[in-house]
Parts: sequence; C-alpha cells; structure tokens
Amino acid sequence: MLSQASRLAEVQYDIRGPVLRRARELEAEGHEILKLNLGNPAPFGLVAPDAVLEEVTRSIGGAQGYSDARGIAPARLAVAEYYSERGVAVSGPDDVFLGNGVSELIVMALQALLNPGDEVLVPSPDYPLWTGAVNLCGGHAVHYRCAEDEGWAPDLEHLAAQVTERTRALVIINPNNPTGAVYSERTLKGLLDLARRHRLLVLTDEIYDQILYEDASHLCAAALAPDLPVLTLGGLSKTYRLAGFRSGWLVVSGPRGHIGDYLEGLELLANMRLCPNVPAQHAIPAALCGGVDITPLLRPGGRLRDQRDHAWRALTAIPGVDCVKPAGALYLFPRLDPEVYKIVDDQRLVIDLLEQQHLLLTHGTGFNLPSTDHLRLVFLAPVDTLDDAIGRLAEFLAGYRQ
Repeated sequence: MLSQASRLAEVQYDIRGPVLRRARELEAEGHEILKLNLGNPAPFGLVAPDAVLEEVTRSIGGAQGYSDARGIAPARLAVAEYYSERGVAVSGPDDVFLGNGVSELIVMALQALLNPGDEVLVPSPDYPLWTGAVNLCGGHAVHYRCAEDEGWAPDLEHLAAQVTERTRALVIINPNNPTGAVYSERTLKGLLDLARRHRLLVLTDEIYDQILYEDASHLCAAALAPDLPVLTLGGLSKTYRLAGFRSGWLVVSGPRGHIGDYLEGLELLANMRLCPNVPAQHAIPAALCGGVDITPLLRPGGRLRDQRDHAWRALTAIPGVDCVKPAGALYLFPRLDPEVYKIVDDQRLVIDLLEQQHLLLTHGTGFNLPSTDHLRLVFLAPVDTLDDAIGRLAEFLAGYRQ
C-alpha cells in the first residue's frame, strides 16, 4: 500500500475536506447544492471589467515563454507603485515576487523560513492555509486568540504569552477571513511592537484590503513599521474578481540586514518553480492602475454592501444566532448560542445541514477556532439566494439536535 507522506499527518485543510467530498457525492446523485462556502466571486456574476481581460488577450502572443522568476517587470512595478502610494517603503519592482496566487507565495515564504520545530504565530480563527502551510513546512502553528466580544480584534496579551525561543514569525490577516474584522491602528501597532521586541518576521495577508464597509479603514502593516522586515501578500482574486487567474504578489519591505540569507532562500524557491503563470501576470498592471474600482459595490445601494446587510439581519433574526457585523471581506461568521444549540461536532453539523437542506457552509473549527459554535457563510450571492439559504439554515436549526 502506498501511504501519504508522514509530514501530512499534521496538515489539516478541513474547509475543502470531508464536507466538500460529501457535497460532490450528493451532486453525483443528482442533487443541486447551494454553495456559500467559498469566496469565489465569478460564480455569482462578479467578474472583472472587460478592459482587464482585453489587456490579457492582447498580451497572449508575448506570454508564451518563461518570464523572470519573480514575474514580469511591468506587473512588479505596478505592485510596487500600489504599495508606495499606501505608505510602504518599497524601493522598486525588485522588492516584489509574483506567484500563482497568494497560496503559492505563502508556502514559499514559509519554506524559506522554517526549520523543524520552529513556531509561527497565527490568529485563531485563521484562513486555514496559514496553519496548514506552517505545519507542511515542518513548523508548528501557535494560535493567538482573536476576541469575538472585541469585534474579533487580536488579544495582544494572549499573543504575547505564546512567544517562545522557537518563535520565528507573526502572521496578520487584515481584513480578516473568516471574521471580517478590520484592525485599528492601535491593534496593528500592538502586533508590530511584539514583532519588534522579539525580532520576528511579519507576514501580513491583505488580500481584502479594498473590501471595506461603512467607515472601516485599512492600514498596511508595513507602512506602520518601516523599521521591521515585513512581507505583504495580496492578489487579484477578491477585489479584482479574478480568482481563477491565480495571480498574487509578495512585497518585501523594511531593513534587509538580518534577513538577507532568508531572501536568498526565497529567490531560490522562486527560481525552482521557473516563474508564475505569464498570461495572468498581464492582468496586474491593468487592474491596479485604475482598471478595477470596487467601491461602487461597497457603498449603500451597492451590491456587496446590500448583501452583507441583508444576510446579517436575516441570520441574527434566527433564535440563538448572533454575529459580529463584518467591517471588511466577504463573509459572515455567526455564533450558535451553546445554550440553545449544544453542538459537539460542528463538522457533523454542516454535513447534516448539507444532507438535509442541500446547503453548503463551512464549520468554524475548519478555521482553527477551538470551539464548535461558529459557521462561515459567504455573502457573494444575490439577496434572493441569501434569503433561500438562510431560510434553509433556520429551518434546519429549529429541529436540530446532536
């Protein structure tokens, strides 16, 4: 029998695990599944403007060979200028690595950093690729608590207590997936002060940096800490509605003195994968240089704003369900009151929901939350679809027992 590699024993990615497999089985049996489990804009009719796609089409003929291992120069320059305008001290395109989505760059960044047993501070809840990638690379993800009663802001005291002599890096996810929290300047400075005291590399996932509601304001962590080495990650998947292009970037900022050897390792890994997908890179300048404006969707009357507000009201009208209203991103992360719903296994909960109502959501422990009382719902769907989904959830919860 051919077994999987032993290092995979510590790698969990439950948001695409048994629940998704069960959904596929039900679809194969002929059932139509309402899927609100992934932040994938295109299936809900949220697509990039034609001008961006036309630029990629025009560039296809010249995109047949390998590019520089870090990516094509015009795209890296566009990324560098984007962050310079936001106060990040980027010297130029040489500070930018492009990748096949942020996911690839997360793995590369951690592969270049971690030795067996090294620790990385990761928020809980988190986007689970971070925890899975740390463990895949031989490290150990140490989770710091984000406090729901404080709008899901990181608990800085709890974070500080997790630091050990093996801690190598701090991960920040802002705006946060799955909670939708957008961190204040005070919170960010607290996170960065801890990194400064312990000489940690900062990895900041800012893929949702423009998806903000009401008076929420996003601050680049790297702009607040020019004295720290920071890796900022972003891409075209969410704001620019090009998830399938798998086009992301990693921006290096701050002093290089004690991370020069690390950066050589990062470049080695970039070289080993030859280069990112070349046609998709041509979308980056077109998107970042004014080709995509998401703000009309976020204002009152805008589609994403209305869907967020409508879904939040409907969810919190269900008895025993409450939810911090997200200030950013594309998700609601409701809590099921443990006094009303005594859930022991939240993965079992979402499988039962799937089987009974043909509705696919994601369980909270899939995001490395230690309790079993949360779900994640994507609000990309139109209002009538959200009404249908939340109605199915309400009907299911009314009679559900474990």
